[in-house]
Amino acid sequence: MTMSPSLPDNDRPPPARFAFDPWTWKEIAHLLANLPMAIAGFVYTVFLVGVGAALSVTVIGLPLLALGLQGARGLGRAERGRARRMLGLRIEEPSPMARSRRGQGFFTWLWSGLKDPVGWRTLLYSFIRLPWGVVTFAVTLVSLFVLWPVLPYLARGLANADRAMARALLSPSDELERRIAELESDRGVVVDTAAADLRRIERDLHDGAQARLVALAMGLGLAKEKLGHDPEAAARMVDEAHGEVKVALQELRDLARGIHPAVLTDRGLDAALSAIASRCTVPVKVVVDLESRPAQAIEGIAYFTVSELLQNVSKHSRARAASVDVWRSGDRLMLRVRDDGTGGARLDGGTGMSGLAERLGAVDGLFVLDSPEGGPTTVTAELPWRDRSDAETARAGTA
Repeated sequence: MTMSPSLPDNDRPPPARFAFDPWTWKEIAHLLANLPMAIAGFVYTVFLVGVGAALSVTVIGLPLLALGLQGARGLGRAERGRARRMLGLRIEEPSPMARSRRGQGFFTWLWSGLKDPVGWRTLLYSFIRLPWGVVTFAVTLVSLFVLWPVLPYLARGLANADRAMARALLSPSDELERRIAELESDRGVVVDTAAADLRRIERDLHDGAQARLVALAMGLGLAKEKLGHDPEAAARMVDEAHGEVKVALQELRDLARGIHPAVLTDRGLDAALSAIASRCTVPVKVVVDLESRPAQAIEGIAYFTVSELLQNVSKHSRARAASVDVWRSGDRLMLRVRDDGTGGARLDGGTGMSGLAERLGAVDGLFVLDSPEGGPTTVTAELPWRDRSDAETARAGTA
């Protein structure tokens, strides 16, 4: 969240009008409730800081202050909820403090509690709200009886000041809070993607190679029974079983290639991307300009990203030519896939683009789609560059 007092478009209420619409009544109710809420927050803050400072020379002072800061988080949660309901202000909840500190000892908990920025910002908010609550309560109450023609405009101005104050002090405004929220969201995407991949592999094994191997075992059992009294039938059945073995091996190779192709492990992105480009239904020019190989995880994500994009080119683009460019820019691995097809691709178009964007976002990557109607389509992707470790290089060299 930004600390700027300006509001995003989807947080802005409608313009203030002479008539008392529902927005105006909500803002009036919020301003009148400021005084009791401000008194409660001010008393809590003064009591907590005063008692905590007075008892800081004893063994209970600092733990009491740490507990009080956790209680201040509850006050902040109540104020954020009130701002959402009455002011239409979207403020996300800060990340919980205790969840990441559990099981690390009393002094670790105490130190993290005493330096909790969310708790201290909430105390500051509660402390400065008392004079503001008196002002907003008095102005709003008097205006209801004396200045009611201009009350909608007064209420809007005071409510906007409340919005700016809440956004500045109650939102998870620092970079660490934003990063934690992003990583928590990305973790869910990674877990869902891994579960979907495992289900796909299980389904492919069950419906493909496993079923063929079961049929093979039954065929060989029947051939064994016929071997003594009908050798010719047994020989035919063995031939059929031999054919089933070849098909099962090919399905297993295809499945292994879909998990992690051997050519990628042995020869890197250049050879692996050239291999999938050769299977595309349109001519594809591949240019890989890398002086070294990235980490295996990054290399694998880059491979499967290009592979899925080229499948989309084959199935949906109606293109005559395509190109793949891979290069390194600073600490980022850059991918660009371009085709001269009809365009019109969208992230919500059902071609797997949204899934690719989520997978790249889960590893701190970017996915940019440019596909106007009539073409061409250009997809640019970024991945964080991580150098290949010595163990990964050794495994690749001995594979």
